[in-house]
Amino acid sequence: RKLPSRRRPGHSSARPPGAMNEEYDVCVCGTGLKECILSGLLSVHGKKVLHLDRNNYYGGQCASLNITNLWQKFRPGTEPPKELGANRDWNIDLIPKFIMASGDLVKILLKTKVSRYLEWKCCEGTYVYQFQEAGFFSDAKYIHKVPASAQDGLKSPLMGMLEKP
Repeated sequence: RKLPSRRRPGHSSARPPGAMNEEYDVCVCGTGLKECILSGLLSVHGKKVLHLDRNNYYGGQCASLNITNLWQKFRPGTEPPKELGANRDWNIDLIPKFIMASGDLVKILLKTKVSRYLEWKCCEGTYVYQFQEAGFFSDAKYIHKVPASAQDGLKSPLMGMLEKP
């Protein structure tokens, strides 16, 4: 179904340079991964898609934010401390995402060309924030490495003894 046009009667259909089209087959709201895949699939199948987001960054709740965007989202009206460095030094995932290299999702991302808007990187390690009280010989800990092997799992304080591999 076509979205209604806002053209007024008696006005020319010629648009000024840079003006948006006024008729679309589909309007997709949000730029999360699901919305991007949906938008890509629809456009691959010949639909004219208008893709919108209310945020000034892509990714919705799954976005990766630089330090300025992170501060705007969680501490509005304040500036990040200068000692944190430049924006380009930071890329914080609101929801960390892992995609298996040869999985079906990768095939969908390649087919829909959504992969052009993603940055691919092999992970060397993943960390989580979780408070751990100070011990007799150690300080309180907050950031922990997520175990990537059975050996890492045995050493990790993130799991209880019965949960370890």
